[in-house]
Amino acid sequence: MDMPNRLQALLNIWRTDPTIQQSISQWVVQPAAPASLAQIPSDLTPELASQLNRLGIEQLYAHQALAYREITDGKHVVISTGTASGKSLCYQLPILNNVEKFPDEVTALLLFPTKALAQDQQRALAQLATTEIKSKISIYDGDTPSHQRSTIRKNTRILLSNPDMLHMAVLPHHTLWVDYLRNLRFVVIDEIHAYRGVFGSHIANVLRRLKRICAFYGAYPQFIFTSATISNPQEFASQMLEENVTVLDVDGAPHGERNFIIYNPPLVNVDLGIRRSAMSEGMRLTGDLLTYQVQTLIFAQTRRAAEVSLRYLRDNHPAISTDLYAYRSGYLPEDRRQIENALKTGAARAVASTNALELGVDIGSMDAVVILGYPGTIAATRQQSGRAGRKLEPAVGMLVATPNPIDQFLVNHPEYLLERSPERALINPDNPLILLQHLRCAAFELPFNLDEGYGKLPAAVVGQYLDALSQMGELHLSGGRYFWTADQYPAQNVSLRTTTPGAVRLRTDEDGQLTTIGMVDTASAHWMVHPHAIYLHQARTYRVESLDLEEGQAILKAVDSDYFTEPLIDEQIEKVDLFRSDPVPAGVIHLGEVEVTTRVTGFRKTRWYTSEALGAEELTMPSTTLRTVGYWLALSREAIKQLEEVSLWTGSPNNYGNNWDQQRALARQRDGYVCQNCGRPENGIAHHVHHKIPFRQFTSFITANQLDNLVTLCPTCHRQAEMLVRMRSGMSGLAYALGHLA
Repeated sequence: MDMPNRLQALLNIWRTDPTIQQSISQWVVQPAAPASLAQIPSDLTPELASQLNRLGIEQLYAHQALAYREITDGKHVVISTGTASGKSLCYQLPILNNVEKFPDEVTALLLFPTKALAQDQQRALAQLATTEIKSKISIYDGDTPSHQRSTIRKNTRILLSNPDMLHMAVLPHHTLWVDYLRNLRFVVIDEIHAYRGVFGSHIANVLRRLKRICAFYGAYPQFIFTSATISNPQEFASQMLEENVTVLDVDGAPHGERNFIIYNPPLVNVDLGIRRSAMSEGMRLTGDLLTYQVQTLIFAQTRRAAEVSLRYLRDNHPAISTDLYAYRSGYLPEDRRQIENALKTGAARAVASTNALELGVDIGSMDAVVILGYPGTIAATRQQSGRAGRKLEPAVGMLVATPNPIDQFLVNHPEYLLERSPERALINPDNPLILLQHLRCAAFELPFNLDEGYGKLPAAVVGQYLDALSQMGELHLSGGRYFWTADQYPAQNVSLRTTTPGAVRLRTDEDGQLTTIGMVDTASAHWMVHPHAIYLHQARTYRVESLDLEEGQAILKAVDSDYFTEPLIDEQIEKVDLFRSDPVPAGVIHLGEVEVTTRVTGFRKTRWYTSEALGAEELTMPSTTLRTVGYWLALSREAIKQLEEVSLWTGSPNNYGNNWDQQRALARQRDGYVCQNCGRPENGIAHHVHHKIPFRQFTSFITANQLDNLVTLCPTCHRQAEMLVRMRSGMSGLAYALGHLA
């Protein structure tokens, strides 16, 4: 049986299996669609037309042909079509055509959010390019050997890189790139939907700096953006570039039948509202897909969840354990390439990934996608589920809901996910904290004239920042120009993605031999590889023997651990500066600069599969701080009083009354000292006793503490039950405040 028939057979079973059907809240089928085709452009060079023919490309999709015309006409464009719709060819053809026609007069810069995407595009361009041009296509990133960099700067016509490298290694050293920058004709910003929020605000400033340096050398490049699954691609690209951008959003690519399922794990305790976890149900459904030999991509929300998913899959499917992988940041480049290739060739039966594979890394055709919990946006959900169904074969995407209130809202209101437009991508390049950092970098790169703006910012505004930097001793005003005078190299202190630049090498100690198995950014090292943590790497368990943040190194030892660890994190938020306050009926909404201080205070040990709590240990770890901008709502005393009157205020501790110890002991005795949810007996430490109806909903502790309202739970199950109560009461309180107090 071939794959389409195997998948259809499994979908038919799921449609008729009552244990599956009762958990499906929505099943949408999108019919297959044919391609909308157009002719190959007649003005391609004979060599490029021949290469297309050799690759079996006899026609273009309609949007590819339109993009070629618009780019050839010199317009800035944003191409916003679906996953696997051939967006790359939209810019590859006009760029290669121009470079082949004018090899000494045209250069191009292609920026990708990940190194893997750049690797994919280098291979794709090499297939299309002539032999002469092929040798002038280069990747320039952190993995590029030092001895190759000068050759790349001299010879490259098409440079593939990432925003971080442009920011750190190209713009500050633009005098080494004079010929390349003077001839820069095209700049491609791929996957711009990844550049939202703070990251995107940094990128917009990097583009301001690039355009400023290009103008200095007399170049005014044309910008080409690609995007997937945002509602405002034209607005977003125009805001990022600060120029008009034409949107191309009619998708001419074909696709097979697509199934999308929203799945809510079944209840295991109706009284407490506890459901099976998204992880366990997701692994069970993935097991069905593996049984029918359906290649599956699993999206987990965290790096740890991706590794735990792989551990469970390998334990449950030992016969194919070597064909199951995890994929996330932190792996060595060669390991990532191996997994990507295994997906592409079909050697990987299933891969559990973070959103690292949400972007367009070339991994071939996936048959199924299982998403463990709502990824936070409609855009991300569609992007992840869109990883299934490449080419014309049928596919299935499944969202497995967690107990959290947003997931449960989507279960009960699937139209929110299926019918609403994806979220708008938002950036604020003029955020004072971000802007000041990039003005430092720009001043280092080229002196500022007194009457010079920055992007669309007028000189009067820019001058205020430059004067401040002068007062700080970083700039010197002389002859109507601001010159950089500080000793430091500013770009090295500005991280586009993380608050703390730097990385920690993960090294295993095997018989005195240290071997690097991965990397983790410094900020994540605090909670991922703190001392005594159990670190998961391709389902293998390692114990962290030591962490040296100054040396950037963690020493790990391979162990056969029957438990995993979870960090205990303390987070404090302090107001630094108040920008604005807006009174509302329930209180005051504030906007200001805040400092977030985070510290790992210890870790919890939890046994595999049973989730038995094995205790916790304290740690003494340094704290990390983040300066950012935030909103907060300060409720008035009257608002708090109203919430207390309707039992929706949980900001004060409970007083369970003077009969609590007696009732708690009676409940445990009645329940046989056994958890009434998972069946785990007490083992030297008393189980907890939980109120089925929350204590705060009663006016009398006598009534609240009656035995029929009490149930014995182990600490793990009690945490689950309390989490559900807090979620319900928190959402109810917020809904009440917004709906009644206003």
